[in-house]
Amino acid sequence: MENRFKRVMSATDILVVAFGAMIGWGWVVSSGRWIQNAGVIGTVIGFIIGGVMIYFVGMTYAELTPAMPKVGGEHLFSYKAFGPTGSFVCTWALILSYIGVVCFEAVSLPAIIQYIFPSFAQIKLYTIAGSDVYLTGVILASLSTIGIIIINVLGIKAAAIFQTVLTVTIAVVGVILVVASVINGDPANLDGQVIIGSGFGSIKNILSVAVVAPFFLFGFDVIPQVAEEINIPLKKIARVLLLSIICAVVFYGLVVFAVGYALNKNDIADALGGSGLVTATAMEKVFNSSIMAKVLIIGGLCGVVTSWNSFLIGGSRAIFSMAESKMIPGNFSKLLPKKKTPVNALLLIGVLSLAAPFFGRTMLVWISDAASFACCLAYCMVSLSFLILRRKEPDLRRPYKVKHYRFVGIMATVLSGLMVVLYLIPGSGCTLTMQEWIIVGGWTVLGVIFYIACKKHYGDKFGKIELPAERD
Repeated sequence: MENRFKRVMSATDILVVAFGAMIGWGWVVSSGRWIQNAGVIGTVIGFIIGGVMIYFVGMTYAELTPAMPKVGGEHLFSYKAFGPTGSFVCTWALILSYIGVVCFEAVSLPAIIQYIFPSFAQIKLYTIAGSDVYLTGVILASLSTIGIIIINVLGIKAAAIFQTVLTVTIAVVGVILVVASVINGDPANLDGQVIIGSGFGSIKNILSVAVVAPFFLFGFDVIPQVAEEINIPLKKIARVLLLSIICAVVFYGLVVFAVGYALNKNDIADALGGSGLVTATAMEKVFNSSIMAKVLIIGGLCGVVTSWNSFLIGGSRAIFSMAESKMIPGNFSKLLPKKKTPVNALLLIGVLSLAAPFFGRTMLVWISDAASFACCLAYCMVSLSFLILRRKEPDLRRPYKVKHYRFVGIMATVLSGLMVVLYLIPGSGCTLTMQEWIIVGGWTVLGVIFYIACKKHYGDKFGKIELPAERD
């Protein structure tokens, strides 16, 4: 099969796309709550446990992506394992997860700007689901959406360069916080917040962080979406994918330690009761400067945009892959002749992003939770695909081959399946609300409509996927 995409992405490009997807706004707003729940070291341990869960899933991706380096990777993995119907379910779930994150980030951006400039929110339009919608926020989100779409339409390399600049900014701000905390922080601040609780209670608190940690580590799966656009040896793709997960876990761990070393438990409680931006408060304290708090918030702002950009890239490729195999209308498989970008798929997500700010932040939280559930479901299906393909196609060329594949595959399937179940069990802390079930149900109904209509319209062409040509 001829490669239709420009193979221009370097190892650095795919690393920053994956890492940038995993580092959003959570490290700025959630670190204090994690520390209160489990303690500083308890949170770090929790993130390591959560990171191990994601790493098992990542290893299945690391083997499958170089073996089938085609745009929309998971679409092909699940097709080879389950056939067209399983592939439809897996990819349709992924698209919901990508679109949900993109829409959420579009709404988060004005909220973050308001932290930096408190008077930013002007001209209230209305209140929806308890969330105020302001004209200035809608305008900012709309202009930002248009800008990011234009960058992506210009080509994957332009999007990757944009991503690199922002990711470097996040890394620099994070390093500044950690170094300044080590120099100006105080070990005494750790008193009473190393690990919260004792005995079984401390284990339960650590596990409460471990359970939510994977939801802050989604994003490495963007790499197989752009597999045809990567210009490095296939085996190296696997290593970069796994490295991105390690980098994200290390980043979160260092930020949490820096916050706990800079602020005592009373400082954290006061910050949570105030702005809620505990990480920014830590930055302000170690530098004794409110300006440095805003510098950290700008780093968090970059995290929002990198996550937004990465999931836009992934979502557009997933839509393209479904359209190419005639599972959704074929118009979404159009590529720009020169730039080789899926323009209609990008524009579709762009239109949804433009609509998102009008629905307010509360509704977007519902979409984000529904998206996380969908992502876990897709991870579980990919993990199962990994096991099935080892049995069905033992001779498949695998440039990167996972050792002890049964153990890895079973762990990845069980752990990702556990994350799915947590959304279903009342009282788990992750249970979907009625509104979120409505979103999942609506997306499912829309998928069924597309499935039936496209199968009837395209006939034998429905669900046919061209296998990628072998490459080094």
